[in-house]
Amino acid sequence: MSRILVLGGYGGFGGRIARRLAAAGHDVLVAGRSLAKARAFCADQPRLTPVAIDRAAVAAALRDHRPAVLVDASGPFQTLDYTIPAACVAAGVHYVDIADARAFVCGIVTLDAAAKAAGVVVISGASSVPALSGAVVRKLAVGFEQVRAVEMAISASNRATAGPAVAAAILAQLGQPLKLWRGGRWIERIGWQELRREHFVVAGERPLDRRLVALVDVPDHELLPERLPGRPAVTFRAGTELGFQTRALWLASWLVRWKLLSNLAPMARFLRPLQGLTGWMGSDRSAMIVRLFGLIGGKRVERRWTLLASRGDGPEIPALSVPPLISHILDGLEPAGARDAGMSLSLSDYQPAFDGLSIRHEVTEHILSPPLYARVMGTRFEQLPPAVRAMHETLRDGGASGVADVTGSGNLLTGAIASLIGFPRAGTHELHVAFEERDGVETWIRTFSGKRFHSRLSQDGRWLVERFGAFRFGFELPSDEHGLAMVMRRWWIGPLRLPLALAPRSLAREWEEDGRFHFDVPIVLPVLGRIVHYRGRLEAR
Repeated sequence: MSRILVLGGYGGFGGRIARRLAAAGHDVLVAGRSLAKARAFCADQPRLTPVAIDRAAVAAALRDHRPAVLVDASGPFQTLDYTIPAACVAAGVHYVDIADARAFVCGIVTLDAAAKAAGVVVISGASSVPALSGAVVRKLAVGFEQVRAVEMAISASNRATAGPAVAAAILAQLGQPLKLWRGGRWIERIGWQELRREHFVVAGERPLDRRLVALVDVPDHELLPERLPGRPAVTFRAGTELGFQTRALWLASWLVRWKLLSNLAPMARFLRPLQGLTGWMGSDRSAMIVRLFGLIGGKRVERRWTLLASRGDGPEIPALSVPPLISHILDGLEPAGARDAGMSLSLSDYQPAFDGLSIRHEVTEHILSPPLYARVMGTRFEQLPPAVRAMHETLRDGGASGVADVTGSGNLLTGAIASLIGFPRAGTHELHVAFEERDGVETWIRTFSGKRFHSRLSQDGRWLVERFGAFRFGFELPSDEHGLAMVMRRWWIGPLRLPLALAPRSLAREWEEDGRFHFDVPIVLPVLGRIVHYRGRLEAR
Protein backbone atom coordinates (compact mmCIF):
# COMPACT_ATOMS: atom_id res chain seq x y z
CA MET A 1 0.00 0.00 0.00
CA SER A 2 0.97 3.70 -0.07
CA ARG A 3 2.45 6.22 2.31
CA ILE A 4 0.00 8.94 3.33
CA LEU A 5 0.95 12.10 5.20
CA VAL A 6 -1.88 13.50 7.37
CA LEU A 7 -1.42 17.06 8.61
CA GLY A 8 -3.32 17.53 11.83
CA GLY A 9 -3.19 13.76 12.08
CA TYR A 10 -3.69 13.59 15.84
CA GLY A 11 -6.61 16.04 15.89
CA GLY A 12 -10.29 15.23 16.15
CA PHE A 13 -11.01 14.58 12.48
CA GLY A 14 -7.41 13.99 11.42
CA GLY A 15 -7.03 11.23 13.99
CA ARG A 16 -10.12 9.44 12.69
CA ILE A 17 -8.82 9.73 9.12
CA ALA A 18 -5.38 8.44 10.12
CA ARG A 19 -6.83 5.38 11.83
CA ARG A 20 -9.11 4.58 8.89
CA LEU A 21 -6.25 4.88 6.40
CA ALA A 22 -4.07 2.63 8.54
CA ALA A 23 -6.91 0.09 8.80
CA ALA A 24 -7.07 0.14 4.99
CA GLY A 25 -3.42 -0.92 4.88
CA HIS A 26 -1.67 2.41 4.25
CA ASP A 27 1.43 3.59 6.07
CA VAL A 28 0.36 6.83 7.70
CA LEU A 29 2.59 9.67 8.82
CA VAL A 30 0.73 11.43 11.63
CA ALA A 31 1.97 15.01 11.44
CA GLY A 32 1.56 18.16 13.47
CA ARG A 33 3.54 20.81 15.28
CA SER A 34 3.84 18.71 18.47
CA LEU A 35 5.92 15.55 18.17
CA ALA A 36 4.89 14.58 21.71
CA LYS A 37 1.19 14.66 20.80
CA ALA A 38 1.86 12.74 17.60
CA ARG A 39 3.79 10.08 19.54
CA ALA A 40 1.06 9.78 22.15
CA PHE A 41 -1.54 9.32 19.42
CA CYS A 42 0.49 6.71 17.53
CA ALA A 43 1.54 4.67 20.57
CA ASP A 44 1.07 0.92 20.01
CA GLN A 45 -0.84 1.50 16.77
CA PRO A 46 0.67 -0.28 13.76
CA ARG A 47 1.14 1.63 10.49
CA LEU A 48 1.00 5.02 12.31
CA THR A 49 4.28 6.94 12.46
CA PRO A 50 4.59 10.26 14.36
CA VAL A 51 6.38 13.18 12.72
CA ALA A 52 6.70 16.84 13.64
CA ILE A 53 5.87 19.12 10.72
CA ASP A 54 5.04 22.79 10.85
CA ARG A 55 2.90 24.09 8.01
CA ALA A 56 5.70 26.42 6.98
CA ALA A 57 8.02 23.43 6.47
CA VAL A 58 5.71 21.25 4.39
CA ALA A 59 7.76 21.56 1.19
CA ALA A 60 10.85 20.16 2.95
CA ALA A 61 8.75 17.41 4.56
CA LEU A 62 7.46 16.33 1.16
CA ARG A 63 11.05 16.00 -0.10
CA ASP A 64 12.10 14.07 3.00
CA HIS A 65 9.16 11.64 3.34
CA ARG A 66 7.92 11.33 -0.28
CA PRO A 67 4.28 10.47 0.50
CA ALA A 68 1.92 9.47 -2.32
CA VAL A 69 -0.81 11.70 -0.89
CA LEU A 70 -0.93 14.55 1.62
CA VAL A 71 -4.16 14.94 3.58
CA ASP A 72 -4.67 18.31 5.22
CA ALA A 73 -6.95 17.91 8.24
CA SER A 74 -5.62 20.86 10.21
CA GLY A 75 -7.59 24.02 9.38
CA PRO A 76 -9.33 26.30 10.04
CA PHE A 77 -9.37 26.74 6.27
CA GLN A 78 -11.14 30.10 6.44
CA THR A 79 -7.76 31.66 7.22
CA LEU A 80 -5.50 29.58 4.96
CA ASP A 81 -4.07 30.12 1.49
CA TYR A 82 -2.98 27.54 -1.10
CA THR A 83 0.66 27.26 -0.02
CA ILE A 84 0.35 23.58 0.93
CA PRO A 85 -1.58 22.32 -2.12
CA ALA A 86 0.80 24.34 -4.33
CA ALA A 87 3.76 22.68 -2.59
CA CYS A 88 2.18 19.29 -3.28
CA VAL A 89 1.82 20.13 -6.97
CA ALA A 90 5.45 21.22 -7.13
CA ALA A 91 6.54 17.98 -5.42
CA GLY A 92 4.33 15.71 -7.53
CA VAL A 93 2.30 14.64 -4.48
CA HIS A 94 -1.48 14.23 -4.60
CA TYR A 95 -3.43 16.47 -2.21
CA VAL A 96 -6.75 16.07 -0.36
CA ASP A 97 -8.24 18.25 2.39
CA ILE A 98 -11.34 18.29 4.58
CA ALA A 99 -12.05 22.00 4.12
CA ASP A 100 -15.61 23.27 4.29
CA ALA A 101 -14.70 26.94 3.89
CA ARG A 102 -16.54 28.22 0.83
CA ALA A 103 -13.85 30.51 -0.58
CA PHE A 104 -11.07 27.98 -0.03
CA VAL A 105 -12.91 25.02 -1.59
CA CYS A 106 -14.37 26.91 -4.53
CA GLY A 107 -11.09 28.69 -5.24
CA ILE A 108 -8.99 25.53 -5.44
CA VAL A 109 -9.55 25.52 -9.22
CA THR A 110 -6.89 28.23 -9.49
CA LEU A 111 -4.38 25.37 -9.20
CA ASP A 112 -6.04 23.31 -11.94
CA ALA A 113 -3.66 24.09 -14.80
CA ALA A 114 -0.56 23.53 -12.67
CA ALA A 115 -1.94 20.29 -11.24
CA LYS A 116 -2.75 18.93 -14.71
CA ALA A 117 0.72 19.82 -15.97
CA ALA A 118 2.27 17.99 -12.99
CA GLY A 119 -0.07 14.99 -13.28
CA VAL A 120 -1.28 15.61 -9.72
CA VAL A 121 -4.78 15.32 -8.23
CA VAL A 122 -5.76 18.19 -5.93
CA ILE A 123 -9.17 17.86 -4.25
CA SER A 124 -10.62 20.17 -1.61
CA GLY A 125 -13.68 19.56 0.57
CA ALA A 126 -13.51 15.81 1.30
CA SER A 127 -15.85 16.17 4.25
CA SER A 128 -19.58 16.30 5.05
CA VAL A 129 -19.72 19.19 2.59
CA PRO A 130 -19.31 19.26 -0.31
CA ALA A 131 -18.20 15.61 -0.74
CA LEU A 132 -20.98 13.74 1.10
CA SER A 133 -23.62 16.39 0.42
CA GLY A 134 -22.69 16.36 -3.27
CA ALA A 135 -22.98 12.57 -3.46
CA VAL A 136 -26.40 12.70 -1.81
CA VAL A 137 -27.68 15.52 -4.03
CA ARG A 138 -26.66 13.71 -7.21
CA LYS A 139 -28.49 10.57 -6.07
CA LEU A 140 -31.63 12.53 -5.17
CA ALA A 141 -31.57 14.58 -8.39
CA VAL A 142 -31.97 11.58 -10.70
CA GLY A 143 -35.18 12.01 -12.70
CA PHE A 144 -35.83 15.67 -11.89
CA GLU A 145 -36.58 17.86 -14.90
CA GLN A 146 -36.10 20.90 -12.66
CA VAL A 147 -34.84 21.31 -9.13
CA ARG A 148 -36.29 24.43 -7.54
CA ALA A 149 -34.68 24.28 -4.09
CA VAL A 150 -32.08 22.33 -2.12
CA GLU A 151 -32.26 22.52 1.67
CA MET A 152 -29.71 20.84 3.94
CA ALA A 153 -29.08 20.75 7.65
CA ILE A 154 -26.74 19.10 10.14
CA SER A 155 -27.44 18.79 13.86
CA ALA A 156 -24.50 17.67 15.98
CA SER A 157 -24.77 15.68 19.18
CA ASN A 158 -23.84 17.59 22.30
CA ARG A 159 -21.21 14.92 22.91
CA ALA A 160 -19.46 15.90 19.65
CA THR A 161 -16.95 18.30 21.16
CA ALA A 162 -15.71 20.98 18.78
CA GLY A 163 -11.94 21.09 18.40
CA PRO A 164 -10.02 24.39 18.11
CA ALA A 165 -10.22 24.55 14.30
CA VAL A 166 -13.96 23.73 14.25
CA ALA A 167 -14.65 26.23 17.03
CA ALA A 168 -12.76 28.95 15.17
CA ALA A 169 -14.63 28.15 11.94
CA ILE A 170 -18.00 28.38 13.71
CA LEU A 171 -17.28 31.66 15.45
CA ALA A 172 -15.72 33.21 12.33
CA GLN A 173 -19.11 32.98 10.59
CA LEU A 174 -21.21 34.56 13.34
CA GLY A 175 -22.86 37.71 12.01
CA GLN A 176 -20.84 37.73 8.78
CA PRO A 177 -22.52 38.33 5.40
CA LEU A 178 -22.80 35.45 2.96
CA LYS A 179 -24.13 35.14 -0.59
CA LEU A 180 -27.08 32.89 -1.41
CA TRP A 181 -28.76 32.13 -4.70
CA ARG A 182 -32.45 32.79 -4.01
CA GLY A 183 -35.32 34.10 -6.06
CA GLY A 184 -33.27 33.74 -9.22
CA ARG A 185 -30.45 36.04 -8.11
CA TRP A 186 -27.62 36.38 -5.60
CA ILE A 187 -28.63 37.99 -2.31
CA GLU A 188 -26.86 38.68 0.97
CA ARG A 189 -27.78 36.99 4.25
CA ILE A 190 -26.13 36.76 7.67
CA GLY A 191 -24.32 33.78 9.18
CA TRP A 192 -25.96 31.99 12.10
CA GLN A 193 -29.29 33.72 11.60
CA GLU A 194 -32.55 32.50 10.01
CA LEU A 195 -33.27 30.02 12.79
CA ARG A 196 -35.45 27.03 11.86
CA ARG A 197 -36.69 23.83 13.47
CA GLU A 198 -35.68 20.66 11.66
CA HIS A 199 -37.07 17.15 12.03
CA PHE A 200 -34.91 14.10 11.33
CA VAL A 201 -36.84 10.86 10.76
CA VAL A 202 -35.58 7.46 9.59
CA ALA A 203 -37.92 4.44 9.59
CA GLY A 204 -37.30 2.16 12.55
CA GLU A 205 -35.28 4.77 14.46
CA ARG A 206 -36.38 7.13 17.20
CA PRO A 207 -36.77 10.51 15.44
CA LEU A 208 -34.92 13.67 16.37
CA ASP A 209 -37.66 16.29 16.53
CA ARG A 210 -37.45 20.06 16.44
CA ARG A 211 -33.67 20.44 16.45
CA LEU A 212 -32.80 24.13 16.09
CA VAL A 213 -30.51 25.05 13.17
CA ALA A 214 -29.21 28.33 11.74
CA LEU A 215 -27.78 29.53 8.44
CA VAL A 216 -24.08 28.77 7.89
CA ASP A 217 -21.95 29.23 4.78
CA VAL A 218 -20.67 26.19 2.90
CA PRO A 219 -19.24 25.58 -0.59
CA ASP A 220 -22.54 24.02 -1.70
CA HIS A 221 -24.14 27.48 -1.75
CA GLU A 222 -21.91 28.35 -4.69
CA LEU A 223 -21.48 24.94 -6.32
CA LEU A 224 -24.94 23.38 -6.47
CA PRO A 225 -26.93 26.08 -8.30
CA GLU A 226 -24.64 25.56 -11.31
CA ARG A 227 -24.78 21.76 -11.17
CA LEU A 228 -28.50 21.06 -11.04
CA PRO A 229 -31.22 21.54 -13.68
CA GLY A 230 -33.29 24.60 -12.92
CA ARG A 231 -30.50 26.40 -11.02
CA PRO A 232 -32.18 25.96 -7.62
CA ALA A 233 -31.95 28.00 -4.47
CA VAL A 234 -29.58 26.33 -1.99
CA THR A 235 -29.69 26.71 1.79
CA PHE A 236 -27.53 25.00 4.40
CA ARG A 237 -28.11 25.21 8.14
CA ALA A 238 -26.37 23.71 11.15
CA GLY A 239 -26.87 23.66 14.87
CA THR A 240 -26.06 21.95 18.13
CA GLU A 241 -28.31 19.43 19.79
CA LEU A 242 -29.11 21.82 22.65
CA GLY A 243 -31.36 24.61 21.45
CA PHE A 244 -30.05 27.16 23.95
CA GLN A 245 -26.54 26.76 22.52
CA THR A 246 -27.74 27.51 19.00
CA ARG A 247 -29.75 30.46 20.31
CA ALA A 248 -26.63 31.74 22.09
CA LEU A 249 -24.72 31.63 18.79
CA TRP A 250 -27.65 33.41 17.11
CA LEU A 251 -27.62 36.14 19.76
CA ALA A 252 -23.85 36.51 19.45
CA SER A 253 -24.19 36.91 15.69
CA TRP A 254 -26.05 40.19 16.25
CA LEU A 255 -23.00 41.68 17.96
CA VAL A 256 -21.14 41.34 14.67
CA ARG A 257 -24.09 42.25 12.46
CA TRP A 258 -24.55 45.47 14.46
CA LYS A 259 -20.76 46.04 14.20
CA LEU A 260 -20.25 46.03 17.96
CA LEU A 261 -17.56 43.42 17.27
CA SER A 262 -15.74 42.73 14.03
CA ASN A 263 -15.22 38.98 14.44
CA LEU A 264 -15.77 36.41 17.18
CA ALA A 265 -13.15 33.90 15.98
CA PRO A 266 -10.63 35.02 18.69
CA MET A 267 -13.10 33.72 21.27
CA ALA A 268 -12.70 30.13 20.00
CA ARG A 269 -10.44 29.15 22.88
CA PHE A 270 -13.36 29.70 25.28
CA LEU A 271 -15.90 27.66 23.30
CA ARG A 272 -14.64 24.20 24.25
CA PRO A 273 -14.53 24.92 28.03
CA LEU A 274 -18.02 26.40 27.84
CA GLN A 275 -19.26 23.36 25.94
CA GLY A 276 -17.64 21.16 28.59
CA LEU A 277 -19.90 22.68 31.24
CA THR A 278 -22.93 21.24 29.43
CA GLY A 279 -21.29 18.01 28.28
CA TRP A 280 -23.49 15.96 30.61
CA MET A 281 -26.61 17.19 28.84
CA GLY A 282 -28.16 15.95 25.61
CA SER A 283 -27.49 12.66 23.85
CA ASP A 284 -25.00 10.93 21.57
CA ARG A 285 -27.20 11.29 18.45
CA SER A 286 -26.41 13.43 15.40
CA ALA A 287 -28.29 13.89 12.14
CA MET A 288 -28.08 15.21 8.60
CA ILE A 289 -30.82 15.89 6.08
CA VAL A 290 -30.83 16.85 2.39
CA ARG A 291 -34.09 17.83 0.68
CA LEU A 292 -34.67 18.48 -3.03
CA PHE A 293 -37.84 20.17 -4.30
CA GLY A 294 -38.71 20.15 -7.97
CA LEU A 295 -40.58 18.63 -10.88
CA ILE A 296 -40.62 14.98 -11.94
CA GLY A 297 -42.90 14.16 -14.83
CA GLY A 298 -44.61 17.49 -14.27
CA LYS A 299 -45.43 16.59 -10.65
CA ARG A 300 -44.30 18.66 -7.69
CA VAL A 301 -42.01 16.40 -5.64
CA GLU A 302 -39.91 16.54 -2.51
CA ARG A 303 -37.20 13.88 -2.34
CA ARG A 304 -35.43 13.61 1.00
CA TRP A 305 -32.34 11.83 2.36
CA THR A 306 -32.05 11.58 6.15
CA LEU A 307 -29.19 10.19 8.22
CA LEU A 308 -29.26 9.42 11.93
CA ALA A 309 -26.05 8.58 13.82
CA SER A 310 -26.15 7.07 17.30
CA ARG A 311 -23.67 5.95 19.97
CA GLY A 312 -21.48 8.97 19.36
CA ASP A 313 -20.69 8.04 15.76
CA GLY A 314 -21.75 11.40 14.29
CA PRO A 315 -18.23 12.91 14.47
CA GLU A 316 -17.00 10.04 12.28
CA ILE A 317 -18.97 11.34 9.30
CA PRO A 318 -16.66 14.23 8.27
CA ALA A 319 -13.77 11.74 8.16
CA LEU A 320 -15.47 9.18 5.91
CA SER A 321 -14.84 10.86 2.54
CA VAL A 322 -11.05 10.73 2.60
CA PRO A 323 -10.34 6.95 2.49
CA PRO A 324 -12.52 6.17 -0.57
CA LEU A 325 -11.29 9.30 -2.30
CA ILE A 326 -7.67 8.30 -1.78
CA SER A 327 -8.49 4.84 -3.14
CA HIS A 328 -9.90 6.48 -6.27
CA ILE A 329 -6.77 8.59 -6.66
CA LEU A 330 -4.34 5.71 -6.19
CA ASP A 331 -6.36 3.49 -8.52
CA GLY A 332 -6.16 6.13 -11.25
CA LEU A 333 -9.90 6.89 -11.18
CA GLU A 334 -9.43 10.60 -10.49
CA PRO A 335 -7.96 12.60 -13.39
CA ALA A 336 -5.19 15.09 -12.71
CA GLY A 337 -6.33 18.62 -11.89
CA ALA A 338 -7.62 20.73 -9.02
CA ARG A 339 -11.29 20.78 -8.05
CA ASP A 340 -13.74 20.50 -5.19
CA ALA A 341 -14.84 17.09 -3.91
CA GLY A 342 -18.52 17.58 -4.68
CA MET A 343 -18.46 15.38 -7.80
CA SER A 344 -15.90 12.77 -6.76
CA LEU A 345 -17.84 10.22 -4.69
CA SER A 346 -21.15 8.41 -4.83
CA LEU A 347 -23.30 7.52 -1.86
CA SER A 348 -22.35 3.87 -2.33
CA ASP A 349 -18.72 4.81 -1.57
CA TYR A 350 -19.81 5.58 2.00
CA GLN A 351 -21.89 2.47 2.64
CA PRO A 352 -19.05 0.18 3.85
CA ALA A 353 -18.15 2.76 6.50
CA PHE A 354 -21.81 3.33 7.42
CA ASP A 355 -22.24 -0.43 7.89
CA GLY A 356 -19.50 -0.44 10.52
CA LEU A 357 -21.07 2.39 12.50
CA SER A 358 -24.35 3.13 14.24
CA ILE A 359 -25.58 5.05 11.21
CA ARG A 360 -28.89 4.62 9.46
CA HIS A 361 -30.07 6.53 6.41
CA GLU A 362 -32.91 6.42 3.92
CA VAL A 363 -34.44 8.20 0.94
CA THR A 364 -38.12 9.12 0.92
CA GLU A 365 -40.27 10.83 -1.69
CA HIS A 366 -43.41 12.92 -1.28
CA ILE A 367 -45.83 14.30 -3.86
CA LEU A 368 -46.56 17.88 -2.91
CA SER A 369 -49.85 19.75 -3.04
CA PRO A 370 -50.61 22.14 -5.93
CA PRO A 371 -49.41 25.75 -5.68
CA LEU A 372 -51.41 28.25 -3.64
CA TYR A 373 -53.28 29.93 -6.50
CA ALA A 374 -54.15 26.53 -8.01
CA ARG A 375 -55.67 25.40 -4.70
CA VAL A 376 -57.77 28.54 -4.44
CA MET A 377 -58.85 28.63 -8.09
CA GLY A 378 -59.30 24.92 -8.76
CA THR A 379 -59.63 23.94 -12.43
CA ARG A 380 -59.71 27.61 -13.50
CA PHE A 381 -55.99 27.84 -12.76
CA GLU A 382 -55.08 25.71 -15.79
CA GLN A 383 -57.04 28.06 -18.05
CA LEU A 384 -54.84 31.06 -17.22
CA PRO A 385 -52.42 32.26 -19.89
CA PRO A 386 -48.98 30.62 -19.52
CA ALA A 387 -47.13 33.70 -18.27
CA VAL A 388 -49.70 34.31 -15.52
CA ARG A 389 -49.83 30.66 -14.53
CA ALA A 390 -46.03 30.43 -14.40
CA MET A 391 -45.87 33.38 -12.00
CA HIS A 392 -48.01 31.46 -9.52
CA GLU A 393 -46.39 28.03 -9.69
CA THR A 394 -43.96 28.69 -6.85
CA LEU A 395 -42.34 25.61 -5.37
CA ARG A 396 -40.24 26.52 -2.34
CA ASP A 397 -38.41 29.32 -4.18
CA GLY A 398 -38.93 31.50 -7.21
CA GLY A 399 -38.19 34.88 -8.64
CA ALA A 400 -39.07 37.30 -11.39
CA SER A 401 -37.55 40.55 -12.66
CA GLY A 402 -38.89 43.43 -14.67
CA VAL A 403 -39.88 47.08 -14.50
CA ALA A 404 -42.63 49.00 -12.71
CA ASP A 405 -44.11 52.48 -13.01
CA VAL A 406 -45.25 53.81 -9.65
CA THR A 407 -47.68 56.63 -9.01
CA GLY A 408 -47.27 57.84 -5.45
CA SER A 409 -49.74 58.85 -2.80
CA GLY A 410 -52.26 61.64 -3.31
CA ASN A 411 -51.60 63.61 -0.09
CA LEU A 412 -49.43 63.80 3.01
CA LEU A 413 -51.56 61.45 5.10
CA THR A 414 -51.73 58.65 2.55
CA GLY A 415 -48.04 59.26 1.87
CA ALA A 416 -47.28 58.58 5.53
CA ILE A 417 -49.30 55.37 5.36
CA ALA A 418 -47.49 54.29 2.19
CA SER A 419 -44.14 54.99 3.82
CA LEU A 420 -45.11 53.02 6.93
CA ILE A 421 -46.03 49.97 4.85
CA GLY A 422 -42.92 50.33 2.72
CA PHE A 423 -44.53 51.03 -0.66
CA PRO A 424 -42.14 52.46 -3.29
CA ARG A 425 -41.84 56.13 -4.22
CA ALA A 426 -43.22 57.50 -7.47
CA GLY A 427 -41.16 56.86 -10.59
CA THR A 428 -39.95 54.09 -12.86
CA HIS A 429 -38.20 51.29 -11.02
CA GLU A 430 -36.30 48.11 -11.69
CA LEU A 431 -38.42 45.48 -10.00
CA HIS A 432 -37.57 42.09 -8.60
CA VAL A 433 -40.05 39.82 -6.84
CA ALA A 434 -38.81 36.85 -4.81
CA PHE A 435 -41.26 34.11 -3.90
CA GLU A 436 -40.70 31.92 -0.84
CA GLU A 437 -43.09 29.04 -0.23
CA ARG A 438 -43.34 27.06 3.02
CA ASP A 439 -46.13 24.66 3.91
CA GLY A 440 -48.52 26.19 1.40
CA VAL A 441 -47.90 29.79 2.47
CA GLU A 442 -46.13 32.16 0.08
CA THR A 443 -44.07 35.23 0.99
CA TRP A 444 -43.69 37.79 -1.78
CA ILE A 445 -40.69 40.10 -1.37
CA ARG A 446 -40.97 43.00 -3.82
CA THR A 447 -37.86 45.10 -4.40
CA PHE A 448 -38.33 48.41 -6.24
CA SER A 449 -34.92 49.92 -7.04
CA GLY A 450 -33.48 48.49 -3.82
CA LYS A 451 -36.43 49.32 -1.57
CA ARG A 452 -38.24 46.23 -0.28
CA PHE A 453 -41.65 45.44 1.07
CA HIS A 454 -43.29 42.08 1.51
CA SER A 455 -46.60 40.39 2.12
CA ARG A 456 -47.66 36.87 2.99
CA LEU A 457 -50.29 34.95 1.03
CA SER A 458 -52.29 31.94 2.21
CA GLN A 459 -55.59 30.17 1.68
CA ASP A 460 -58.69 30.47 3.83
CA GLY A 461 -61.35 28.32 2.19
CA ARG A 462 -62.21 29.93 -1.14
CA TRP A 463 -60.35 33.11 -0.29
CA LEU A 464 -56.81 34.12 -1.11
CA VAL A 465 -55.63 35.97 2.00
CA GLU A 466 -52.82 38.54 1.78
CA ARG A 467 -51.27 39.82 4.97
CA PHE A 468 -49.50 43.16 5.42
CA GLY A 469 -48.34 43.43 9.02
CA ALA A 470 -51.37 43.18 11.32
CA PHE A 471 -53.86 43.54 8.44
CA ARG A 472 -55.24 40.68 6.36
CA PHE A 473 -57.27 41.00 3.18
CA GLY A 474 -59.46 38.28 1.66
CA PHE A 475 -59.76 38.19 -2.14
CA GLU A 476 -61.81 36.40 -4.74
CA LEU A 477 -59.91 35.54 -7.92
CA PRO A 478 -62.21 35.89 -10.95
CA SER A 479 -60.40 34.81 -14.10
CA ASP A 480 -60.65 33.97 -17.78
CA GLU A 481 -58.29 32.99 -20.57
CA HIS A 482 -56.78 36.51 -20.53
CA GLY A 483 -55.79 36.67 -16.86
CA LEU A 484 -57.15 37.17 -13.37
CA ALA A 485 -58.26 39.88 -10.98
CA MET A 486 -58.10 40.17 -7.19
CA VAL A 487 -61.40 41.43 -5.76
CA MET A 488 -61.36 42.25 -2.04
CA ARG A 489 -64.31 40.78 -0.13
CA ARG A 490 -63.27 41.13 3.52
CA TRP A 491 -60.50 42.37 5.77
CA TRP A 492 -59.26 41.96 9.33
CA ILE A 493 -56.91 43.45 11.88
CA GLY A 494 -55.63 40.51 13.87
CA PRO A 495 -58.68 38.26 14.47
CA LEU A 496 -61.14 41.18 14.24
CA ARG A 497 -63.10 41.49 11.01
CA LEU A 498 -63.52 45.09 9.85
CA PRO A 499 -66.36 46.76 7.89
CA LEU A 500 -65.86 46.36 4.15
CA ALA A 501 -67.01 49.95 3.61
CA LEU A 502 -63.84 51.14 5.33
CA ALA A 503 -61.52 48.82 3.41
CA PRO A 504 -58.90 50.04 0.93
CA ARG A 505 -60.09 49.88 -2.66
CA SER A 506 -57.94 47.69 -4.87
CA LEU A 507 -58.82 45.89 -8.08
CA ALA A 508 -55.51 44.27 -8.95
CA ARG A 509 -55.21 42.70 -12.39
CA GLU A 510 -52.76 40.27 -13.99
CA TRP A 511 -52.60 39.38 -17.67
CA GLU A 512 -50.28 38.20 -20.44
CA GLU A 513 -49.12 40.54 -23.17
CA ASP A 514 -46.49 39.69 -25.80
CA GLY A 515 -45.69 36.56 -23.83
CA ARG A 516 -44.92 38.53 -20.65
CA PHE A 517 -46.65 38.80 -17.30
CA HIS A 518 -48.22 42.22 -16.70
CA PHE A 519 -49.79 43.63 -13.55
CA ASP A 520 -51.75 46.68 -12.40
CA VAL A 521 -52.24 47.29 -8.66
CA PRO A 522 -54.06 50.46 -7.50
CA ILE A 523 -54.62 50.94 -3.75
CA VAL A 524 -56.98 53.72 -2.63
CA LEU A 525 -58.37 54.52 0.84
CA PRO A 526 -62.00 55.69 1.18
CA VAL A 527 -62.16 59.49 1.58
CA LEU A 528 -58.37 59.82 1.99
CA GLY A 529 -57.48 58.85 -1.58
CA ARG A 530 -54.66 57.00 -3.33
CA ILE A 531 -51.92 55.30 -1.32
CA VAL A 532 -49.99 53.90 -4.28
CA HIS A 533 -50.53 52.63 -7.81
CA TYR A 534 -47.94 50.41 -9.44
CA ARG A 535 -48.07 48.72 -12.83
CA GLY A 536 -45.51 46.97 -15.01
CA ARG A 537 -44.24 43.63 -16.25
CA LEU A 538 -42.22 40.71 -14.96
CA GLU A 539 -40.45 37.69 -16.39
CA ALA A 540 -40.17 34.60 -14.23
CA ARG A 541 -36.68 33.06 -14.00
